[in-house]
Amino acid sequence: MVLERLENNPKPIPIKTDQHADSQSISTPGRHTGTSDIPLTPNGEKRILATGRALVGEGRLIIPRNLAHIYVSPRKRAQRTLELLGLGCKPGGIPWQAHGELAATNCGEKTTTTTTGGTEAGHAEGTEAVVEVAEAVREWDYGEYEGVTSKEIGERRREAGEGQWDIWRDGCPGGESPAQITARLDALIADIRSRFHSHAIGKPKGSVKKPYDVLVVAHGHILRAFAGRWIAKNIADNPSLILDAGGVGTLSYEHHSLDEPAIVLGGAFMSDVVESAKEEREKDGEGRARS
Repeated sequence: MVLERLENNPKPIPIKTDQHADSQSISTPGRHTGTSDIPLTPNGEKRILATGRALVGEGRLIIPRNLAHIYVSPRKRAQRTLELLGLGCKPGGIPWQAHGELAATNCGEKTTTTTTGGTEAGHAEGTEAVVEVAEAVREWDYGEYEGVTSKEIGERRREAGEGQWDIWRDGCPGGESPAQITARLDALIADIRSRFHSHAIGKPKGSVKKPYDVLVVAHGHILRAFAGRWIAKNIADNPSLILDAGGVGTLSYEHHSLDEPAIVLGGAFMSDVVESAKEEREKDGEGRARS
């Protein structure tokens, strides 16, 4: 898929806050923790800080000033993830009491040309996006499997004469079914497209001044289901997607059409920065030639 630079292509950006082994699990790693409100481990915090340094800032995948809205799971591990990304949220912009010190705003790679022909780092510009704690992006409710490992679930089902467990097909007894997950995610996706993307998609580059990117900070199963529903895939068939702890995915549109949602497999995130710096140097050179 080619994203033409002449047109806006709004995107929601899912960030996974945890995986079973990277959360303070109930007793041992590997347990399913949906409703359990557990914190990130120190290792998990280090992963998120590294993600922020690598992917947040001018010229990076997540440009804070381009964010229109941020959806965050109610779980404290997701909220802590947002705090550590270095988005430069304004004072009072986080609707909960901080779980720790906020990371410094990441500058990214934007450069400006100096009078001596060199370059210097750009200003760290934070986000003006509204941060919403959204039940729509909380983790899958595992019901009777809350706090249980996959191995233990398999043993339970064998003893009960049940087949191998597949959450995408079977859901969770006493928790949520694939149909229930689909319903809450479809409502969220419709909200994102109507409120933040419809006004911007397909317009000439630079013509839309209002931010339109959306950030979703949540958890493994729900974000994989979110990506599947973004492209109208039946999650009961298993989206067959993997998102590492602290990982970032990008969803967008093909042909700049709301009717053609797509998953972005990769992108030349630095191209605009390189070309902008080149143009500034060329203009500076032209100015000197005329003087």
